[in-house]
Amino acid sequence: MGEKLRVLLLNGSPRENGNIALAFHEMEQIFAQNDVEFETIQLGRMDIRGCIACETCRINHKCVFNDIVNELAVKFEAADGLVIGSPVYYGSANGTLMSALQRLFYSTSFDKSLKVGASVVSARRSGCTATFDELNKFFTLCNMPVATSQYWNNIYGWEPGEGNVDDEGKQVMRVLARNMVFLMKSIAYGKKEIGVPETEERVWTNFTR
Repeated sequence: MGEKLRVLLLNGSPRENGNIALAFHEMEQIFAQNDVEFETIQLGRMDIRGCIACETCRINHKCVFNDIVNELAVKFEAADGLVIGSPVYYGSANGTLMSALQRLFYSTSFDKSLKVGASVVSARRSGCTATFDELNKFFTLCNMPVATSQYWNNIYGWEPGEGNVDDEGKQVMRVLARNMVFLMKSIAYGKKEIGVPETEERVWTNFTR
């Protein structure tokens, strides 16, 4: 099929060996078995500020804050798939991760269409599906197919390593990775054999006019 497929995994947990890392490890094993290149980046403890709506990125095609976000942009553009993972904080994703993702998606002008996205969430008990929906919105805004599994992409645990006893959650991650590989391979084949969907000039509508 030509070049190897590449996946970028962004871990929004501040715990390097937490349950998101455990979930990612299940996926990484599947990627390795299928000869898919992957890179995992730990964002949860980085100093990443939020967007200030300066609109400089519309001119420079990168964020005005020259930090990890601009480095991620290069990796994201080269990737065939993106996995984002977060523990649940007050029923939503980690704030550092959200700051990174909001700036990453808004400041980049490259076409994200048909890159495969997947989100992964961990929690002690509640908030997984709300956070899962929150993260998936980044993909569905950008023509990115969302990889699914046999259940929502959740794994349960509080202390690092507790997710090891969630056998169903770990299986969900392996199935997710296999489905992601299949989608990426299918899209690569489809681009070569039948081309990409027809595009239209973007229409922008504000509610106030």
